[in-house]
Amino acid sequence: MTAVEAIVPFDEAHRGQLAELWQQVFGYTTPHNEANYAIDKKLALGDGLLSVAVAEGKVVGSIMAGYDGHRGWIYSVAVMPGHRGRGLGSRLMRHAEEQLASLGCPKINLQILQDNEGVESFYRKLGYQTEMRVNMGKLIPKNIGRPGAGAATGV
Repeated sequence: MTAVEAIVPFDEAHRGQLAELWQQVFGYTTPHNEANYAIDKKLALGDGLLSVAVAEGKVVGSIMAGYDGHRGWIYSVAVMPGHRGRGLGSRLMRHAEEQLASLGCPKINLQILQDNEGVESFYRKLGYQTEMRVNMGKLIPKNIGRPGAGAATGV
């Protein structure tokens, strides 16, 4: 197993490998989570909060965070299966937490799927705790998918 050389800002050269990583780790099937669509939307913000972990020139992990001036968010942490259990997920989280702290972020939130006990345990070990909230969401169909991007236009 090759050691991770660095956690670096996302670069277009990482796009294909990052899309493959997300598909392997998350297996998203909804158009609003299609990797290239999500990458494009994130890059359009220009906030620098999309990072990748690289080992021998290959993307083996990633983290995407966000900050709205009030709360920071961790949107996705992905680690290639062969690189798990060696602290890379924790390193990625520390990286994003440091980025958010440097922006003045007072609190970081994240969401996980209910009953994902392994992931919940991972975040608890990093100091995150369950908060009593009701999570609600609404898709905006006209903003989902683009022709030629591989994402469907319907929801």
